[in-house]
Amino acid sequence: MEPKKRLSNPNIGLNGELHVPGDKSISHRSIMFGSVAEGKTVIHNFLMGEDCLSTISCFRKLGVEIEVSKDEVTVYGKGWDHLKEPSDILDVGNSGTTTRLIMGILSGRPFHSVLIGDPSIARRPMKRVTEPLKQFGTVIDGRSGGNFTPISIRGGNLKGIHYSLPVASAQVKSALILAGLQAEGMTEIVEREQTRNHTEKMIVEFGGTIEKHGDTIKVKGGQVLKGTEIYVPGDISSAAFFMVAAAIVPDSRVLLKNVGLNETRTGIVEVMKKMGASIEVMEKSNEGEPVGDILVQTSNLTGIEIGGDLIPSLIDEIPIIALLASQAEGKTVIKDAEELKVKETNRIDAVVKELGKLGANIQGTDDGMIIEGKTPLHGGEVHSWGDHRIGMTLAVASLLTDSDVYLEDAEAVKISYPTFFEHINQLLMK
Repeated sequence: MEPKKRLSNPNIGLNGELHVPGDKSISHRSIMFGSVAEGKTVIHNFLMGEDCLSTISCFRKLGVEIEVSKDEVTVYGKGWDHLKEPSDILDVGNSGTTTRLIMGILSGRPFHSVLIGDPSIARRPMKRVTEPLKQFGTVIDGRSGGNFTPISIRGGNLKGIHYSLPVASAQVKSALILAGLQAEGMTEIVEREQTRNHTEKMIVEFGGTIEKHGDTIKVKGGQVLKGTEIYVPGDISSAAFFMVAAAIVPDSRVLLKNVGLNETRTGIVEVMKKMGASIEVMEKSNEGEPVGDILVQTSNLTGIEIGGDLIPSLIDEIPIIALLASQAEGKTVIKDAEELKVKETNRIDAVVKELGKLGANIQGTDDGMIIEGKTPLHGGEVHSWGDHRIGMTLAVASLLTDSDVYLEDAEAVKISYPTFFEHINQLLMK
């Protein structure tokens, strides 16, 4: 275990521009689609975070040749049928995306495989994926009837299904789409609340087809995908930490370049605008995944209520939104966010406890939290809970504290943002 990281408030603003790392969701999916497509796929601006490297490791074990150089990855796909039975257990590390999406792919392959991950993954619920995959005809088992890893999958001979998602989860939806691509006939998935749609967009980029009528997604089985070139935009979930930092740290002005602006991911922008943040979004491209620049400056903020259909578009940003709310005048209520309890950790508990240690006036509820602002923050000893987004939230909080913050397990940020601390220092150098 690394020693606690000492974080000091430099008492200066954040100024400059950044290119945040590539989008984690898109990086994962580009490896998966490249692996089952026919022909070479070249991925630019790939996120070299630990989670995405776990995806590469798993597909190499499935017999896929993958070359990695700097932030570019080349995948030599040979189609669905060339995935081979792994001779070893597939270790997904800390990655829930890897775990759930790869289950959809493995469900259609006529061999046996076993998935395992770290202690955090072992606590995350998998029945939301394994139950509908069983309806396709996949044989799946695991602890508690297939709810927890290790998960055993014996796939093949899938039949298309009609399934209504009981929870708003892009991971579950994506797993079922990946199974549907291999199933006989048509698969229909009903999604009452729209979640991130990177999987649907990527099918089209790889030459496949997928339909959406109202809240129903239709995918036909037996599709052949073709290798392509993918540019991964900057991850808005990573950009969010610097968007919030620029809004709450005095004398700040930060320009974030080439950030993904997918309409299912921009809830953080909407929330910051509603709170009165000085934020400007400049769209540059809308082909495939929309991309643009985001400019944020120090702002006077007001508390709001956040819930309903907005939650799926900002579920990963709620920890940093809680910090934002602590520096806004008045009360902020976050609700309808039960999904926070089954992320890398229970993020409701983690946010309430750790930001509370630094002086934030915040209380947890069954489905979110209530934050009273505006509160001054003080130093203290805090813990990331092994969760990258909690660790980065606490690091941003240290830019406002009256004394040093000591962050335990700061290494967790490498899961999605290996250069996070370097980027903070870059913006602090005038």
